[in-house]
Amino acid sequence: MGVLVRSAALGLAAGGRSAVALAVPVYAATRGRRGTGARALRGLATLALLGEGVVDKLPGVPSRLVAPQLAGRLVAGASGAAALAVVDGRRVPAVLVAALAGGAGAFAGSVAGASWREWAADSGPAALRPDLRAALVEDVAVLASARALAGR
Repeated sequence: MGVLVRSAALGLAAGGRSAVALAVPVYAATRGRRGTGARALRGLATLALLGEGVVDKLPGVPSRLVAPQLAGRLVAGASGAAALAVVDGRRVPAVLVAALAGGAGAFAGSVAGASWREWAADSGPAALRPDLRAALVEDVAVLASARALAGR
């Protein structure tokens, strides 16, 4: 997969769960390593993913489209894509392209994820918590993407 496509895909996933932007480069960089440091990094990245997955389901969490949350996702997508390009051994021009594609992907992923959740919450009986089901579906899509991007 080319750096542009991979970076945009990482950004899309980060638009869904920003911790993916940290986890994917960590998993890619530590793939095949068995030391304590590599295990600790993978453990911290996994905790970040789990933590965001839990917090995302709590009532009262602000929309990902308000200024501070959206900015955080854009930064996460751009920096995660740049880090992944560095892990892949890319040179500075490709790293800059990766950062731009990651940021753009994060914007698109944020809008798409918020739209999906809003649509799902509006369609279905309230007793079945369609917002929670939509969030879980989003988790599966984001984590499957992250796994593929990390090369695992």
